Amino acid sequence: MERTLRRLTAKEVAHAKPPADRRALMLPDGGGLYLQVTRDRTHPERIHRSWVFRYEQDGRRHDVGIGRYDPNVVDLAGARERAKALRLQLLDGIDPLAARRQVTRDRLAQRAAAERAITFRECAKRCIASHEDGWTNAKHRAQWTQSLEQYAHPTLGDLAVDDITTAHVVKTLEPIWKEIPVTASRVRARIEKVLGWAAVRGFRSGDNPARWRGHLAELFPAKGKVRTVEHFAAMPFADVPAFVVELHQRDSLSARALEFLILTAARSGEITGATWHEIDLTAKTWTIPAKRMKAGKAHKVPLCDRALAILSALPRKDARIFPIERHALLDLLQQMRPGLTVHGFRSAFRDWCSERTNVANHVAEAALAHAIGDKVEAAYRRGDLFEKRRRLMADWAAWCARPVPTGATVTAIGAR
Repeated sequence: MERTLRRLTAKEVAHAKPPADRRALMLPDGGGLYLQVTRDRTHPERIHRSWVFRYEQDGRRHDVGIGRYDPNVVDLAGARERAKALRLQLLDGIDPLAARRQVTRDRLAQRAAAERAITFRECAKRCIASHEDGWTNAKHRAQWTQSLEQYAHPTLGDLAVDDITTAHVVKTLEPIWKEIPVTASRVRARIEKVLGWAAVRGFRSGDNPARWRGHLAELFPAKGKVRTVEHFAAMPFADVPAFVVELHQRDSLSARALEFLILTAARSGEITGATWHEIDLTAKTWTIPAKRMKAGKAHKVPLCDRALAILSALPRKDARIFPIERHALLDLLQQMRPGLTVHGFRSAFRDWCSERTNVANHVAEAALAHAIGDKVEAAYRRGDLFEKRRRLMADWAAWCARPVPTGATVTAIGAR
């Protein structure tokens, strides 16, 4: 029996190779154990050796690989031990190949279970990391992280993401929905985003319990019906000319930046992040790249004469036109007009467009870099809207520069 089971020697195994006219060879060691020897297809001089256990089950032959030959890992003795274990399985009525496949299925199931056990907190972290390259500034990431940490994680953070149900989401949102409806709505949307990301990645299954339409909309009133939305505190457009006069009296970079913001109807981040290479003095334009725009699309701003004068008077010691912190604009405005916000100047501009001009709504919206319809967008690309916006911004600059005596009557600007 010993001779039957042990036909190969260690030396034969180490040096075995197929004949010159064959690519592969199976060398039996006995008891179902074989040494499989093959030539490499690309490099015939290279020989590959591996162990195979061959058996019959229910009238069918099966081959089970039990490792690549390696004198330091699976040598002849090691292969014989593995073959012996498989023969014992057969004696117990166990199909070795079926048993191995079951082990693989169990391992994959355990891995899937482990993935589904990932917490909401960890999912949120990965979700934010996967989307942050598409966000225009670090503030957006901070808002996501802070709002989830403050409002969602106390209830959802340590739960397995696959275990989260509608009841958990409702428990998270109920305490804040009536108190801070705008924030609560954003938190709900972010929870929905995280759970949606988790589903796509295979970490959870089933419907998204944070979805709004046809689901949470049946449980919570829309945020607009909970309380009146508080808009940014804005300066009335009639007061802007007097404010600009006060800015002229201040010799600071923040004052010039704030005036430039008013004249271009831009956002704070667009102003403080503006660089000289975005300016074309010949064409009298400022092109803000898509990565710095809220909507993710490049925006070309026509520059009026006063805006160009501001730029011409500034030194070029830095790549940025206004190398100041973003909060510097708000700090200055709070000194001059406590309670107002810098963003409110965009509202003042929009109110002026509506009440003191006959400009079409889509032109005013384009000036603010708001989304506009497809047909209008096509016209925008042809340059038609840009020329209208150039005239509109020149009129706005004239309004900002006009001395308005107390009690004077304002004459509306003609149609465009």
